[in-house]
Amino acid sequence: MNGTNHPKQKPSINKSSSYMHSFFSGWSWKMAWRDARSNKKRLFIYISAIIIGVAAQVAITSFRDSLNETINNQSKELLGADLEVETEQPFPDTLRAYFDELGGEQATITEFPSMALFPKGGQTRLSNIRALKGNFPFYGTLETDPVSALQQFKSDTSALVDQTLMTQFNLSVGDSVKVGQVTFPISGAVTKVPGEAAAASMVGPRIFIPHSMLDSTKLVQQGSRIEYKRYFKFENGREITPIESKLDSLEESLAMDIDIETIEERQEELGEAVGNLGKFLNLVGFIALLLGGIGVASSIHVYINQKISTASVLRCFGASSNQTMSIFLIQAIVLGFLGALVGTLMGVGIQYLLPSLVSDFFPVDIELTISWLAIGLGLFTGTGVALVFALLPLLALRKASPLYALRTLEESITQLLSQKVKWTTYGLIALTVFGYATLLTESWRAGGLFTLGMIAAFGLLLLTAQLLIKTVKRYFPSHWTYVWRQGLANLYRPHNQTATLMLSLGLGMLLVSTLYFSQDMLMKELDFATRDDAPNLIFFDIQSDQNEGLNNLLDDQDLPILQNVPMVTMRLDSLRGRSIEAVDEDTTTEVHGWALRREYRSTYRDSLIDSETLLEGEWIGTADPSEGPVPVSAAQEIAEDLQLEIGDSLTFDVQGVPISAYVGSIRKVDFQRVQPNFFMLFPAGVLEAAPQIFVTITRTEDTEASARAQQAVVQEYPNVSAIDVSRILETINQFVSKISLAIQFMALFSIITGLIVLGSSVATSRFQRVKESVLLRTIGASRKQIIQILAVEYLFLGVLSALTGLILSVGAAWLLGYFYFDIAFVPNGWVIIGGTALVTALTILIGMVNSRSILNKTPIEVLRAETT
Repeated sequence: MNGTNHPKQKPSINKSSSYMHSFFSGWSWKMAWRDARSNKKRLFIYISAIIIGVAAQVAITSFRDSLNETINNQSKELLGADLEVETEQPFPDTLRAYFDELGGEQATITEFPSMALFPKGGQTRLSNIRALKGNFPFYGTLETDPVSALQQFKSDTSALVDQTLMTQFNLSVGDSVKVGQVTFPISGAVTKVPGEAAAASMVGPRIFIPHSMLDSTKLVQQGSRIEYKRYFKFENGREITPIESKLDSLEESLAMDIDIETIEERQEELGEAVGNLGKFLNLVGFIALLLGGIGVASSIHVYINQKISTASVLRCFGASSNQTMSIFLIQAIVLGFLGALVGTLMGVGIQYLLPSLVSDFFPVDIELTISWLAIGLGLFTGTGVALVFALLPLLALRKASPLYALRTLEESITQLLSQKVKWTTYGLIALTVFGYATLLTESWRAGGLFTLGMIAAFGLLLLTAQLLIKTVKRYFPSHWTYVWRQGLANLYRPHNQTATLMLSLGLGMLLVSTLYFSQDMLMKELDFATRDDAPNLIFFDIQSDQNEGLNNLLDDQDLPILQNVPMVTMRLDSLRGRSIEAVDEDTTTEVHGWALRREYRSTYRDSLIDSETLLEGEWIGTADPSEGPVPVSAAQEIAEDLQLEIGDSLTFDVQGVPISAYVGSIRKVDFQRVQPNFFMLFPAGVLEAAPQIFVTITRTEDTEASARAQQAVVQEYPNVSAIDVSRILETINQFVSKISLAIQFMALFSIITGLIVLGSSVATSRFQRVKESVLLRTIGASRKQIIQILAVEYLFLGVLSALTGLILSVGAAWLLGYFYFDIAFVPNGWVIIGGTALVTALTILIGMVNSRSILNKTPIEVLRAETT
């Protein structure tokens, strides 16, 4: 609508007419439609920022609901049985007898890590060996390729090998794998295990062997780390609670850990993990929606500024302030709803991209469905955010005096509002953010913290942006050429959108770069395999009679023995004169239960090593247990969890033999070192006669030398396992990369929204720029110079926006490293350079594309526009 349009019917002037009457009057809707029709391009830009934010929200919420429904539908497949019982010791006769009483269908898996040798190419790999007996899984299917491999495995002595190993070592059905002393033919590849995510195979590739062949492998030896699992399938309706109670009582009477898991517990654990991930991603998507709100506020602010004359003309013809405001309020609501509708439809489509990002981390086949709750929330929040963020300039429109039909308003329209109205509106925006964040997180505390965090982030971004702008203005390079001076000056001239653009683009950069910096910081800390002289190959589960021979074998291959450490398995029997059971049941104590019940793997020596620093007490290197309690040194972490002080008494059960001890010292241990580190350190002269295994660490020059060493050791000592640190690092990197990809995918919505805000700012303020362009051409500027001026402006906008986000992300990453990860953060210069260059290039590209029509306007067009 322009100034020449007149209403067909003059509205009645009634000062007491209600605002609601104005909003619902047909005249207001008719005028809103006329004006929107003549400004449809501007108004589409207005809603485009909302579209992206709503799309992110709907996609995440719908995907989360689909995942939860899938978990409910596949609840039994998550466990594969009605009940799982797990111990770290062979089932004693009492427990076996109770299992027989329970009846039902049962299956057994004995699970442990061990090296596997593939004779075809001589490769070795630390794998998760599972000796299976019975028809597990009872629910779901152990999927193999070919399908017939599972039945063949149950009827002969073949093995099933994880698909990742088959692919990695180019194996085929009919090839063989050597596990311990037995070589098994491979009957097929394992493609899916019920209740386990695909990513689990990255940590420990699974190899299934028949339980009947377990003893023949000779891998179950003293000190081996083994999990014994029994699975049960009962008739429908069997109550599990009494069984759990009986197993709890047996746990106490047998003095052993018995872990019990039911379908409901597994479902609850996974549901909680899904819920937490969904809440986090929802908040990341919500940030994109908030940026869309900023785009709305920016766009409608410029749009309303340009409609002052229209509103003033309507006031001259007798329209009330409420009637005038209702025209543009209707536009805001309707367009907000349309933007939310388009965003909702996009979000429903985008959710089908999400399974490819996160499916490896979930142990279910995700069944995508349409979530009507997500659709409803998308429509409601998109419309609400558009309205709330447009409220400030709309309220200011009520102050449009008929006088402004003749006089130009030099200041921003929002300056007409009182401070009380402004802060009330800001409070309403904050309340909206808090309400929706609480709805997403299902916690008012989390919603409050998120709202405060967003206020702090927006405040810091705005402050940083303003400081950068003031710095540019104060130290303005007056000696630069005309084009550079003019482009730079555009950043702080009246009606500029610099702060808004830096806020939106800066927040997107803050999210993405903080995530990248954190990932880079963690990976650098984990990159211990590349440090000079750092160990990168560890052999463990070495029996006492194998220790010397294995070390000689490594010596023959010119590999250094960096450490050869004995390790003795034990448990706590009493603490400060009280039994572990009594301490654990004491509700007044702050001792952590896991530290009481865990299995300790301790060592002995006569001196501390360079990764240990004495904090309290005195280190005593030798002791004689026949003379009384022996001094032990506790690591700082376990001392805190057990509430240990110097002199506290301890009794250890060393595989049936009690050893009395006391805390002689507390030491700080660098657990990040690639070497065996221990919570409890004994002096020499105490544990030498105890059953023990050894750990040897060495360093190889390259992957080929590491492979040769592992192959030689496995062929000579099949029970010995090896950890290739470089492979572990590679696995961790894959995990972190997969997780960060999903998060970055959502964070990129913020960048996209920021770029849309940039485009909308250029589009809605196009008339202002046309006038400037015409004025420059009138005083002699060429078309080329105007293009260069615009390019310079967008260059500085991109650079300053990127720097705003990057400066704050460096600070955020440093805080995370210092307070959370306890890591010294050093920013990656290439990330800063690359991020700045990318955002700057996108800013220039979008700005120039949206400004191309400015150059085609003639002075007469501008004069006509100003007089109409």
